Amino acid sequence: MKKLRALVLTHESLVPPDSLEGHAQQAIDEWQTEYDVMSCLREAGHEVQVLGLYDNLGDLRTRITEWQPDVAFNLLQEFQGIVTYDQHIVAYLELMRQPYTGCNPRGMMLSRDKVLSKQILAYHRIPTPQFALFRRGRPYRLSKKLTYPLFVKSATEDASLGISQASIVEDRARLKERIDFIHEHIRTDALVEEYIEGRELYVAVDGNERLTTHPVWEMDFGTLPDVMAGIATRKVKWDRRYQQKHGIRTGKAADLSPATEQQLSRYSKRIYRSLHLSGYARMDFRLRPDGRVYLLEANCNPNLSKGEDFAAAAGNGGVSYEALLERLLRLGLGYEVEWRE
Repeated sequence: MKKLRALVLTHESLVPPDSLEGHAQQAIDEWQTEYDVMSCLREAGHEVQVLGLYDNLGDLRTRITEWQPDVAFNLLQEFQGIVTYDQHIVAYLELMRQPYTGCNPRGMMLSRDKVLSKQILAYHRIPTPQFALFRRGRPYRLSKKLTYPLFVKSATEDASLGISQASIVEDRARLKERIDFIHEHIRTDALVEEYIEGRELYVAVDGNERLTTHPVWEMDFGTLPDVMAGIATRKVKWDRRYQQKHGIRTGKAADLSPATEQQLSRYSKRIYRSLHLSGYARMDFRLRPDGRVYLLEANCNPNLSKGEDFAAAAGNGGVSYEALLERLLRLGLGYEVEWRE
């Protein structure tokens, strides 16, 4: 691939240093993805600049106009501190006629809205947990038809924000308590789903028109199911000490039948297309003991650090980290946005 001018977009607090030397692991964890992408692109010979953003589009416009990058490598997960606003940055890139990596605005909007995405997937006959939405700031009633246990989470936030062991509720009193917690502390609508017991599986997908799925990855909850439910809480995903204490890790899913692997790949591609995703995404599934598969969430623009699930799954399938980033650059440059027509 020819050498490119790549503008890496990230939150202003996550602009990485040029070297890891002198930085504690706790600090590195905050901007690991940004550092991995920046350093890998530079090692590949690309000319790289990193732009940290919070709420100023003028900085982005100036950098695009003056430096004229070939591609923007989008690592933003929010704008103005609001998760769902990241789609507007991508829309702005399209208005600027600036090629970018990752998902398009429509796909981001659909996948971020967990209720709307479930409604779309139900139309396409993709099995997802049954659900009810409880809107923040509005009075609500708890239906007696709800079947416990239930799982309560934010309708819009990601990265497991607001998810803990208390998210699984067994009765009406605990359900009301958790809905109120989401409303008051996470400050979003609350999504209540039937709790699906089973294995937690992840499928990494990349592509625009032609899609590739990578080996199925699995969250191993270690000793956690002995004392608690095996769910991907915020501590499970991000707390290193907690992971080491319980032996929590992710790795290639073992003992899956070829039929199940094919089903997961087929579902993942259907979900990707149904939600109009592009670039790359990760599908989170639950596999019940009876073999039934349920989609939990479709995550556009998942974590891209070297050790994380997406890159690890790709690596297990023979795609190195360097080759993966080059592929994402090509997909960004090749995505057919309206202005290219």
